Amino acid sequence: MKSLTSLWPADDQERARRTRFTFLLHLRPVRLPVRTLRWTHTFGLGGSALVLLVLLAVTGILKLLVYQPVPGVAYDSVVALERDVLFGSLVRGIHYWSANLLVPVVLLHGARVLLTGGHRGPRAFTWVLGVALLAGVLTACFTGYLLPWDQLSYWAVTIGTGMLGYVPVVGEPLRRVVLGGPTISDATLLTFFTLHTTILPVGLAATAAWHFWRVRRAGGVIEPPAPDEAAPEKVLFWPHLMTREIAQGLVVVAVVLVLAAVLGAPLGERANPGMSPNPAKAPWYFVGFQELLIHFHPVFAVLVLPLLAGLGLLLLPYLTPADSAGGRWFLSHRGRSSALLAAALAVVTTPLLVVLDERTGGGTANWLSGGLVPTVVLVAAVAVFGWLVRRRPGATGAEAAQAMAVLVAVAFVVLTVIGAVFRGAGMALTWPWPGGGA
Repeated sequence: MKSLTSLWPADDQERARRTRFTFLLHLRPVRLPVRTLRWTHTFGLGGSALVLLVLLAVTGILKLLVYQPVPGVAYDSVVALERDVLFGSLVRGIHYWSANLLVPVVLLHGARVLLTGGHRGPRAFTWVLGVALLAGVLTACFTGYLLPWDQLSYWAVTIGTGMLGYVPVVGEPLRRVVLGGPTISDATLLTFFTLHTTILPVGLAATAAWHFWRVRRAGGVIEPPAPDEAAPEKVLFWPHLMTREIAQGLVVVAVVLVLAAVLGAPLGERANPGMSPNPAKAPWYFVGFQELLIHFHPVFAVLVLPLLAGLGLLLLPYLTPADSAGGRWFLSHRGRSSALLAAALAVVTTPLLVVLDERTGGGTANWLSGGLVPTVVLVAAVAVFGWLVRRRPGATGAEAAQAMAVLVAVAFVVLTVIGAVFRGAGMALTWPWPGGGA
């Protein structure tokens, strides 16, 4: 059977072929420097995130054929998908692992851009779009967390939405809007289902397309500095980059398939609003904020500190001095040592401060001693660290900004690990193995 295009005049067929080829070329630069092809320059993180998004979309559509967003039926429909539908368990596992891998991949992609200086200058707004994508991914994961309607998801979302109540003035009304009432109910499930399957996917797709277009407009990923003054060698996008991206995508799919087939997706007991697990934790990507609630006044833990971090991320490319060339990991040897020092400092001091606060009883109920004072001290400590980095001989402002960002990011990662692994019953500090004790 002939295709429809074969019925067109020869000139129209040639035009259609060229148009398709031109569209593919516009996804990436036609020619790109050879140095940008090194896997260690980007680790293929941006493309990996796109592959995971596609896997989420495909498996999400397949799950919609079985899932029913009704509290009395949602759990049973997930059980039916797991037990009665051919490859249903595998499809759910692929969706679960794609979502849980997407968060660290996006975070690592952002870290790569930051540590190679690819967030400044003409790429600044591309960074802002990346921050928006991160927020969208976290929101999509959170809204999808409730849909299985088991104990883990029900109480994790209860904890997560409960944090909104600490926001002054608008917190409690906002929480009621999100939940559709005072507690999680059928209205909550329907709201989360609509956001997760319709609104957020459209927003993520549009933002991702805009983000990729901005990268293309900037000429691709930031180029490593040339070893000499000679013009950089360039090669065609096809086949040099395309074959690498296909190989990377196949590896990502293989990893997700293995995890889905071997580990599957967890499903606990049916949600029981009258029986809270101990401990009840937020989803792992929000556990760091739950850990902050233990050490800071609630207003500072869920509003002030996240707001400062969010503004810092958005304004980072506009506040970072353009006094060092980008494209090289950590910008320079000095930048590398400063960033490693920042990471080591965060890894050592964050657990010490957590244990010290635990032993001294904290005091988060007081907004002054448990909120304003420690916040000012922490902000001042980060600023002083950046100033000391800048004082190093030959150091640049960009290297200092990078080191401060690493310090804050690694400290939050440590808080997340502590909250997820080292918090036991009653959210008390404990070792993760049985009988470990406090």
